[in-house]
Amino acid sequence: MSNFKARAQALLQQHEQLIARPNREVTPGNGIYSRWENPILTAEHAPITWRYDLNEKTNPFLMERQGVNAAFNSGALYWKGKYILAVRVEGNDRKSFFAIAESPNGVDNFRFWDYPITLPETDRPDTNVYDMRLTQHEDGYIYGLFCTERKDDTQPNDLSAAEAQCGIARTKDLVNWERLPDLITYSGQQRNVVLHPEFVDGKYALYTRPQDGFISVGSGGGIGWGLSESMENAEIKDEVIVDGKEYHTIKEVKNGQGPAPIKTDKGWLHLAHGVRNTAAGLRYVLYVFMTDLDKPWVVTHRPGGHFIAPQGSERVGDVSNVAFANGWIVNENNDVFVYYASSDTRMHVATSTVDKLVDYCINTPEDGLRSAASVQTRNALIKSNLDILDSLK
Repeated sequence: MSNFKARAQALLQQHEQLIARPNREVTPGNGIYSRWENPILTAEHAPITWRYDLNEKTNPFLMERQGVNAAFNSGALYWKGKYILAVRVEGNDRKSFFAIAESPNGVDNFRFWDYPITLPETDRPDTNVYDMRLTQHEDGYIYGLFCTERKDDTQPNDLSAAEAQCGIARTKDLVNWERLPDLITYSGQQRNVVLHPEFVDGKYALYTRPQDGFISVGSGGGIGWGLSESMENAEIKDEVIVDGKEYHTIKEVKNGQGPAPIKTDKGWLHLAHGVRNTAAGLRYVLYVFMTDLDKPWVVTHRPGGHFIAPQGSERVGDVSNVAFANGWIVNENNDVFVYYASSDTRMHVATSTVDKLVDYCINTPEDGLRSAASVQTRNALIKSNLDILDSLK
């Protein structure tokens, strides 16, 4: 056997071992959710056929010709009994693209489909696309809303000046995608736009994140809400803020909707990210809140503090100290799979149930916004527990 063939076989074997590696639930957990031991997707999960030229004549040293840097920030969908992720894959060239990965159980054995998504362009080509949210809408389409990044032409001499807007595509089979015009709003730039799964007053409802600049939200920010007559030419003329920024909290710099909310009999469950500044830079965490069933733009419950924050090795990566989620799944058993990325590098899963998340939302105290209020809330819990302990003696 030639060295080339032996090396190729070794690469394929190691890749298969990585994909087939079983994952294990980390116990005992915090009662709200369980983390799982291994990342579910990394750059190394990208197929060998995406990275290597397997033709000995054109690649005699079997070099990695098109490297993959990261796999993260995945939209999610439970589709035909499979757990589907629309993964943001970033090449070594810093360009991101979307690719579908599929698992039979939602916690391991995620395999990429043979080809990435071939996403059509608009008449103004995207420089980069990322962070697709998948929504299976009641109109029969699966929509993918994502950030489209282009050079900010108003600052031609600043090569870091960029513009972010909401790109829109839709499909019925996750293979053939129709590109629609970008969302029109009147808020400058837009990121983290998410489509609500149901019509509201006969219109399409969207969660937005208005901001003044590409990174800084400026005078904007918060999770917005608006209605559009159609998705073929989506336009939001009026935005209201559903969940705003707040001083000295986990969302004092900016915040944004994660995936589309989950409908429960108590209200709509929302997963979002919040950002604060630290001496080491921005820190991204996840938090949960609930809105009214009939008025999804009205918040009914705001559990205080973060829901998931980066832990241990999750804190290290291309953009450190970041937990970010734009996908979660509810299966037929009401199990919830939260797909979150760590540090713009890899994908993880945390599992819970609808009942647990509803309980967490409704019964977790809100942030009192002052140290004294925080102590009062904690003292009430301690007193209750001490009384119980006394009765157990």
